Amino acid sequence: MIIRRATTEDFSQMLPIFREVIEGGDAYDFEETASDQDAFDYWFGKGVTSFVAVDDDPVSANQGKVLGFYKIIQNHRGRGSHVANASFMVSRETRGRGIGRKLGEDCLRQAKEMGFKAMQFNFVISTNEPAMKLWKSLGYKELCRLPGAFNHKKLGFVDAVIFFQEL
Repeated sequence: MIIRRATTEDFSQMLPIFREVIEGGDAYDFEETASDQDAFDYWFGKGVTSFVAVDDDPVSANQGKVLGFYKIIQNHRGRGSHVANASFMVSRETRGRGIGRKLGEDCLRQAKEMGFKAMQFNFVISTNEPAMKLWKSLGYKELCRLPGAFNHKKLGFVDAVIFFQEL
């Protein structure tokens, strides 16, 4: 697997993963009715830098396939622009293979190289146990919980968590 900067040509492979994740209703605050343009703008809009994890195994039937992706943006403008924010998606079929961890590690490295001083996640869903465990294992601190801030498709209102890490 390699991680590289995403191009707009990757979007055709990213979109089905985006749809799969938001249709789950358990990890992102997008509604299922989000348009393809909404998805494109989220991953390729102004000020957004996105990266993809691609299968590079020459003997794999999936060579060249996008396995997951992330984006880095400023968490705030102006005097808060030194803090990054990121979003991640991994295809359902490749979860549990360490792709999220590799994306998370690469994101931290990229954010430092881009000159950010810290990384903040504003809305991690508390019931998303793999994400909660991953961010803590990568050194993020749970700052607070926003009670009932996310309307989970199956569980109803659950907490969202804010994570932070100095770079």
